[in-house]
Amino acid sequence: MKTPIIKRISIVVLALGLLIGTSAFKSDFFEIAKQIEIFTTLFKELNMNYVDETNPAELMDTAIKAMLADLDPYTNYWNEQDVEAARMNTAGEYQGIGALVNIRDNKFTILETYKGFPADKAGLKPGDEIIKIGEILVADFKEDAGELLNGAPNSQITITYLRQGKTQTTTITRGTVALKAVPFYKLLEDNTGYIVLSRFNENASRETASALKELESAGADKIILDLRGNPGGLLSEAILVSNIFLNKGQLITSTKSVIEKYNQQYFTPKEPINTTIPLVLLINGHSASASEIVAGAIQDLDRGVVVGARSFGKGLVQRPKELAYGTQLKLTISRYYTPSGRCIQALNYRERDKEGNAIRTKTEDYKEFKTRNGRSVFDGGGILPDVGLKTSETSTTTNALLAGNAIFNFATEYYYSHKVESPENFEFTDQDFDNFKNFLNKTNFNYQTLTEIELNEAMETAKMEGFEGNIIRNYQSILNEIEVAKKEAVEEKKSEISNLLADEIVKRYFYREGLYQHYVLQNPEILKAKEILNNKQRYAEILK
Repeated sequence: MKTPIIKRISIVVLALGLLIGTSAFKSDFFEIAKQIEIFTTLFKELNMNYVDETNPAELMDTAIKAMLADLDPYTNYWNEQDVEAARMNTAGEYQGIGALVNIRDNKFTILETYKGFPADKAGLKPGDEIIKIGEILVADFKEDAGELLNGAPNSQITITYLRQGKTQTTTITRGTVALKAVPFYKLLEDNTGYIVLSRFNENASRETASALKELESAGADKIILDLRGNPGGLLSEAILVSNIFLNKGQLITSTKSVIEKYNQQYFTPKEPINTTIPLVLLINGHSASASEIVAGAIQDLDRGVVVGARSFGKGLVQRPKELAYGTQLKLTISRYYTPSGRCIQALNYRERDKEGNAIRTKTEDYKEFKTRNGRSVFDGGGILPDVGLKTSETSTTTNALLAGNAIFNFATEYYYSHKVESPENFEFTDQDFDNFKNFLNKTNFNYQTLTEIELNEAMETAKMEGFEGNIIRNYQSILNEIEVAKKEAVEEKKSEISNLLADEIVKRYFYREGLYQHYVLQNPEILKAKEILNNKQRYAEILK
């Protein structure tokens, strides 16, 4: 009787040995199994014996999210709806109403409607606050209310919304919404071809190549590729977009990980379309991931000039892993590096400050790398442009205005009180800026600076130690001075803020297409790009 038992034990031990030997687990297999068993028994006891009724699904969702939050913001658990949303984002189309929405503080606000799609046809406008979808009150809906807007083409849904304090209703007939990777391209008056690449979905390289060919046929002899605000997407499309301007067989990016199988190099697989046409790439702090791969390759291989502001610095690679019941784990597996060897990632999530925030590489710790022509470039996260522009940057003050929806809300008010005849002729005036400052006062807009946060913490400590009586007057005086400085900062960043206000206002009247028509005539980054492209000596000197 002992022999079969010994055989079974041997088989189990062998199986475990094979699993441990062939897996990429960095932790001891026994330790993982031990922790899973502890969690399973805890979860069982909690749900069976807690004083009040529990919801196992909600508890598990909280547990998973808390565990992943300690890693990085890109490693996420996706339920079935999240998986479908990701698929639609990369596919370039989905079934719904054709609007960008924001859910914040139990408010469901339309941020943008896409021209000619269902929401636009039904009369919805940016700034409209949806309060009811069908018979469901948004405020009472505990799941993602945005999912209620999606549905099969030709199905209808009634929307109740607030506009300028008045309740209105409309009926929307859902449809298929196409998300163009290249929403705009145009031949400018000096034979510069301007191409906007807004996302790296599965159509990105095809649409970019098509736009380039059409512009060349119309006489374009230089190109501006606008990657500002492009959050990234498919790695494969970043390689193919780079390939449009770079020869076959060029290294575009590499990925590195402690797990050997994720150490990869990615080369251009095709013959290019044009490797000699002068090229300027526009980037800013919202250009991320795939955008940074393209910008890094173009810069490191001296194929074009990068103009704008340092990019976002999202250099962590994710891959979806299938889980049970149609769910997925979007897991960070490696880091991106440019052809010269620079790491794109800006924040180090393995090291945290006392508040738990990831550590950013200090300027003095940046490492120097060389482009193909021997130009010096540096790491530190993101891509630092060859030609930096203040108008491309966003200051702390401006970010606070954006985060607090001050710019968005002012544009909404402006839309219902002004007429604008054309995007080309629109100008945001000094009087408009003064009106914006009055709007901030009227709406009591405020934000906390890091200095204020630290002062408040110091004051709390002083109270605990009984010192507040000695320092309260000085404390209040400093806070008053900070408030004055914050108002002065709005004036100091007038140009930066005015550009963002102009962009948001133009979109209200003429959609995103009108914004690009406005851009090509007045946008500082495009004007600088044209200046560089039209000065052959300057262009060549930058790339030496």
